[in-house]
Amino acid sequence: MFRFASSSFFVPFRGRSFRFQWPADLLTSWAFEMEFLILGWFILVETGSVLALTLFASLQFLGTLIAPIIGVLGDRVGRRTMLCVMRSLYLSLALILLAFAFAGVLSSYHVFAVSVFAGLVRPSDLVMRNALIGDTMPPEHLMGAMGVSRTTMDSARIAGALIGAGLFSQFGIAISYAVVAAFYAVSLGLTFGVSHVRTRRAGPDGDTRTSPWNELRHGFGYVWTTPVILATMWLAFLVNLTIFPISHGILPYVAKKIYLVDENGLAHLVAAYAMGALLGSVTMAVFSRLRRPSRFMMINIWLMFIILFCFGQAETKVPGQIFLLLSGYAQSLAMISLVVTLLAVAGPRRRGLVMGVRMLAVYGLPLGLLGAGVFVDLLGFGATVSLYSVVGLVMSIVIAVHWRREIWYGLRHDI
Repeated sequence: MFRFASSSFFVPFRGRSFRFQWPADLLTSWAFEMEFLILGWFILVETGSVLALTLFASLQFLGTLIAPIIGVLGDRVGRRTMLCVMRSLYLSLALILLAFAFAGVLSSYHVFAVSVFAGLVRPSDLVMRNALIGDTMPPEHLMGAMGVSRTTMDSARIAGALIGAGLFSQFGIAISYAVVAAFYAVSLGLTFGVSHVRTRRAGPDGDTRTSPWNELRHGFGYVWTTPVILATMWLAFLVNLTIFPISHGILPYVAKKIYLVDENGLAHLVAAYAMGALLGSVTMAVFSRLRRPSRFMMINIWLMFIILFCFGQAETKVPGQIFLLLSGYAQSLAMISLVVTLLAVAGPRRRGLVMGVRMLAVYGLPLGLLGAGVFVDLLGFGATVSLYSVVGLVMSIVIAVHWRREIWYGLRHDI
């Protein structure tokens, strides 16, 4: 077992494409997390409004609506090309905010305006990452590669939060944001080294000249008529609607208003969740064989709702950190299993499209964030978390029962 697990962990690094993709994705994820923490705290201090904070967080996912068409474009022109274009945009927008910060005129309006443009393409970054891994890694190492890839986001929440908070508290927003821009620049340079894979796509009648819009239309039909993919999409939407708004979006509010700590205390909360997620990613990378990934996904989603409910009852920082660590661990196991399930079922010709459609599920996150902003003001933090966790658990059970053949008994093979 140990020899197999070790081989599964190190095989992904033998591919040239993955050796460039992993550090490029790592630096991009670090920049994302540093940027979100720095600007989120800036918005909260500048406006004093939890609703403004949730609006800012929601803008990061504005592009979920266009992620499917970007997935189609990635299938046509190549994942590397799309990643380079998107990461060039991140760098350009970061330089604009950096100029405002150094000039001493940065305001919440500037942050909101730039977030609109960044949010249009940022959700599709993950689409291209996952599809590129599916293109370049053999099926027997797909789970291990996804676990290794996932460490980029999980480690980013630790390092990005701690570095971002430390720089922001010591040097202010201008210097800390200069580091963000530098990370984007190095990431863009590394992205040019990944494989330029183009998948020859064809319409339902075999015509390779079909338009992207026809591909998109037939792709939605494929998702709707493939039960295991449809069920997984609904689960992804539910998790984004009810869990991630609490664990990702309103932590600045929890730190400042509930636990009464500063930005460094917020960084500790974010790092606790990310540490749990990182442990989960390493677990999936090392022990990468699952006979029923969809069943494993379902069990861990239920655990996430139970842990979230407990987190809502914590009134001090230390218990909150413990529950966040446990939640991050279960979240990593569930989301890696979810992505591998989709990649395994979709196959190479529909991989970019299916992962793009999966990003539509992320649209549940801004909806959940806006709802959380309203409910926290009306009901309080604890009651809002309890409401989200109970509703999410009940709905996930309904989905599991309705598609029990596909989720609980289907997709039985080694991945």
